[in-house]
Amino acid sequence: MSKPLRPGPSSSSSRWAGWLLGPAEAGQGAVKLTLLALVVYGLFALNVAVQVHLGLMERGPALWVSCLSLAGITGFYLLVRTGLSRHLGRDPSLTLPQSVFGALITAWGYAVDPPLRGAIIAIMLLNLVWGMFVLSQRQAFGLYLFGLASLAVAMVYGATTDPANFPAAVESLHFSFAAILMTAVSVLSVNMARLRAKLSARTAELRAALGRIQYLAHHDELTQISNRRHLSERLAAEQLNQRQHGHVMSLVLIDIDHFKAVNDRHGHGVGDAVLRHFAATLHATLRTSDFAGRWGGEEFLVVTPQASAETAAALVERLRDALEAASFDSIVPGLHVTFSAGVAECAPGEDLHLAIDRADRALYQAKQTGRARTVSEFAQL
Repeated sequence: MSKPLRPGPSSSSSRWAGWLLGPAEAGQGAVKLTLLALVVYGLFALNVAVQVHLGLMERGPALWVSCLSLAGITGFYLLVRTGLSRHLGRDPSLTLPQSVFGALITAWGYAVDPPLRGAIIAIMLLNLVWGMFVLSQRQAFGLYLFGLASLAVAMVYGATTDPANFPAAVESLHFSFAAILMTAVSVLSVNMARLRAKLSARTAELRAALGRIQYLAHHDELTQISNRRHLSERLAAEQLNQRQHGHVMSLVLIDIDHFKAVNDRHGHGVGDAVLRHFAATLHATLRTSDFAGRWGGEEFLVVTPQASAETAAALVERLRDALEAASFDSIVPGLHVTFSAGVAECAPGEDLHLAIDRADRALYQAKQTGRARTVSEFAQL
């Protein structure tokens, strides 16, 4: 009899990771950063405990600074881990509040740890580096000033209340040393923020350009409706659907009458305006299931899924009425625009090219017999 499988080490570690970091879809990057900060504060508290054990630091101040630092960073971790930080600002990591908190704790640690206060300056530098990849230029500079001011207050406090352990001359040198290092790190942080801002702007420009390219890949730039390529793709997909369900569809080829004369008489600018106006009227006339696009020049193709030639022809007549109501006077006073249309009913399984050829023949017949009319061809069964 086989024994039930027990969860291996990997599944146990996955459960622990899920418990500590939360669901992956919620974004674990911010939680990982805060958890790293929690580890750093834990190591700091351990170092303080060692100093107390060696008699280098008083137990009372050490306990306070360790407990409050661990409590504070644990609070930040819980805010980030539970997702509440997302409601407190645009940065789910709460980088700036964490850095300000770290600066205060570091300055406090400097004031209560005379033997190793010089080393604590390095922790203040860590607070500045922590926000280098997140904070804006203004925030990075503000954090630098706040951190430097916090250290200055701690130094002045120590030199005033405990001059034996905080000699004024030594504190002046410490401040100069801290100012030099923190200024250098601040300059790097501000430059990094500037580079990130430029990169963000370039990324936004690239996204906009990509969106424009994707739009133009499917739309005619002049009329803003589907282009021939997109029409062909949708037509192929619709024919596949037609074969699966066995219904007919109809294709309508539309040509604006005497369009060359409009260009010759009024110029290509007027011709472009006519095309845009016609396309907008056509789009407004379609049913939700229909789709249309510019087939080429002044020709437009309309696809009417699950529609007979009679239904498609009725749509064409609605377009005529809408075009009659849509005055072109705003383009050229008195300009009257008509069109000819050829309708081809396409049977399931019929070759699309043949159906479009039949619609083209019907359109040619409509133009040959006087224009401003519709000719229909029924499905070839």
